[in-house]
Amino acid sequence: MRISKKGIAAFVLAVALPTSAFAMDTEMQKKIDDLSRQLESLKQQVEKSEEKAKATEEKVDKTEALAKQTDEKSLGKWLTIGGDYRFRVDSLTANVPNYYQFGLSNTNPPIPTPAAVNGFRTYNDTLYTNRFGLNLKAKATENVSVKARLLMYKVSGAQNDSAITGPYFGDRGGIFDGTLGHVPSDGQLTVDSVYATWSNIAEQPVWFSVGRRPSTGGSPSHIKNNTEKSGTAGTPALLVDYAFDGMTVGYAPDIDVLGSPFLKICYGRGFDSGYTASGYKPNNTLRDTDMLGVQVVPYNTDTITAMLQWNHAYNIFNAPQFVTGNSIISGPTTNLGSIDWVGADIVGKVDSLNWFFDAAMSFARPNNNTAFQNTGMGPYVEGMPIGLMYSGQRTGKNGWAVYLGGRYDLEKTGTKFGFEYNHGSNDWITFAPAADDIWTSKLGTRGDVIEPYIIQEIKLKPISSLASKVFFKVGYQYYWFNATGSNNWVGGSVNFDALSNPNSMQMYAPVKTAQDIYGTFEVQF
Repeated sequence: MRISKKGIAAFVLAVALPTSAFAMDTEMQKKIDDLSRQLESLKQQVEKSEEKAKATEEKVDKTEALAKQTDEKSLGKWLTIGGDYRFRVDSLTANVPNYYQFGLSNTNPPIPTPAAVNGFRTYNDTLYTNRFGLNLKAKATENVSVKARLLMYKVSGAQNDSAITGPYFGDRGGIFDGTLGHVPSDGQLTVDSVYATWSNIAEQPVWFSVGRRPSTGGSPSHIKNNTEKSGTAGTPALLVDYAFDGMTVGYAPDIDVLGSPFLKICYGRGFDSGYTASGYKPNNTLRDTDMLGVQVVPYNTDTITAMLQWNHAYNIFNAPQFVTGNSIISGPTTNLGSIDWVGADIVGKVDSLNWFFDAAMSFARPNNNTAFQNTGMGPYVEGMPIGLMYSGQRTGKNGWAVYLGGRYDLEKTGTKFGFEYNHGSNDWITFAPAADDIWTSKLGTRGDVIEPYIIQEIKLKPISSLASKVFFKVGYQYYWFNATGSNNWVGGSVNFDALSNPNSMQMYAPVKTAQDIYGTFEVQF
C-alpha cells in the first residue's frame, strides 16, 4: 500500500501533538510549582517583616513612652528657677527737732524721767546694699506644688544691720523675724517664703496653702518694682508687709463677666510665746500674736483689679524679738491689745498708664498693759503712759491712710516714669515693717510722703526667660511727719508743736522731715 507524503505528515502530527501537549503541561506545572514556592517564600518573608515591624513598633512605643516619662520628670517640666539681683545706693538725711527723751529713774518702783535733747540733723551720705533673691517652684504631684524664695540683703562693708537701724523708728529698731531679708543686714541667705499649695481640691476651684507666706511686697508694689502683678498670692501693701508663717484657704469661682475673681481666708502666726508653766512667771500675760485676714477680689481682669481686705491682729506684742546673727537680743514681755484694719486696693491699666488707688483704716484696741510690764522692774510700773496707741488714756485710737500713684511706660525706649503719694493720719498704724524703704516704711507714715522715680530698661534679648529684664532706677523719697510714732504701735502720737512739753517724752528720736535719694541697677531672671 502506497502512503502519500500528506498522510505521513498527518500521522506524524497526530503522534507528536499529545507528546508536545504533555511536555507543555509538565513545564507549566513546573512553573506553577516554582511560583507557588516563591509565593510561599514571599509570604514567609512578609510575615517575618510584619513581625519585625510589629516588634519595631512595640520598641518605638516603649521608647516613646520612656521618653515621655523621662521628659515629664526632667527638671524643666517640674522645676522652675528664677530670681533677681539688685545693687542700690542711698543718700539719706533727716531732721530731728528739740524734744524730751523717755527715761526711767533708779527708784523702786521706777518712774518716767524726761531728758531734754537738742534738735539735730542726721545723715548717711552713701549707703550701698546688695540684694539677691532666688525663686523656686516645684510641681510635686498633680495639683500640688511647692514655692520658695531665698533672700539675701546685705549692707556693703558690714555684717550687721547697724548702718540702717537706729533710734528713729520702731520698724527700724533692729532685725526681727518678719523683716529678715527685707531690711539690709548681713550676707546670710535666708528662707523668705516657702509654702505648699494644693489646688483643684475635689475638682473644685478651691485651694489650700500652708507655710511661710508670700505676705511681703503686695499690691500695688509691683508697679514701682517693675514686676508682674501677682495672682492670688499676697496682701495689700498698705495693710501688711510682714513675713508671716501661716495658711490660706481660697475659692476662685468661674464667673467670666468678673474676670478671675477669688476669695481667701488667711491666718498667720506673728510670735509664739512658748511654754507656760503653772506657777512660773505668775504675772506673765504674754500670749501668742496671731493675725486673721479675709480678702475678697470681686473683679479681676488684665485692665483692672479691685481688692477688699479685713485683718485682725490678736495680742500685739510690746516689742518684737530682735536678733543679730543667731542670737536673740530682746523680745516681747507682754501683750498690749489688738488692731483691726479694713482697706481697698484698686489697680488699673489704660494703654501705657499703670495706676492705683488704696485707702485703709486702723482701729487700735488697747488692754490695760504697758510696754514695760514684766521687765524685772516690777509687775506693773505705775505712771507708765505707754501702751498700744495711747499715752495716759486707755482708749482706742482710729486712723486712716490713702496711697495713690501710677507709672507711664514708653515702650519704644523702655523708659518708665512713676510717681507715688501717701498720707496717714496722726493715729494711723499699719503692719508693714518689711517694706522696701530704708528710713521707715513710708506707708506707715503719720504725715505725707512723695516719691517720683524713673526706670530705664536696657533693651537686651532675654535668655533665661521671657520675663527677664535689666534696668536702672533713680528715685527720690521725701517724708513730712505731722506726728510722732510712725510705724510704732507702742504709745500714742504727739504733734510736733507739743514736743516742748516734758510730758510728751519720746522713746524714739522724733524725725520731722527725711529724704532719700536712691539709685539701683537690677537684673530679673
